[in-house]
Amino acid sequence: MSFQAYLDAVEDKTGKTPRALVEEARQRGYDAADVKAGVIIAWLNDEYGIGRGHAMALVHVIKKGPRISTKHVGTSGSHRDATDMLWLDGRASRPA
Repeated sequence: MSFQAYLDAVEDKTGKTPRALVEEARQRGYDAADVKAGVIIAWLNDEYGIGRGHAMALVHVIKKGPRISTKHVGTSGSHRDATDMLWLDGRASRPA
C-alpha cells in the first residue's frame, strides 16, 4: 500500500481529509517536537478507530509535513507512490 493510499483509507474511514486531521492535531498541540507518536496514535484510535499503520502515516504528516522519501517513488513495488509530495486535500480534489 502506498503512503498516499494510507491517507486515502484514513479519509474513507473518518470522512475527514488528511489536512483536516493535521489541523485538528495542531490545535491539540500534537505537532510539537516533544509529542511522541504514541500519543497521536492513541488519539486517532480513540477518536476515529484508526489502526497503528494508518495512524503512523498521519504521524509522519503531522510531524514532518507532506513530503516523503523518494525511496519508493516511481518503483514497481507495493509501497510505490507517484510523487514525493502527498495530497492532503482529499481524494475527490486530487489532480488526475
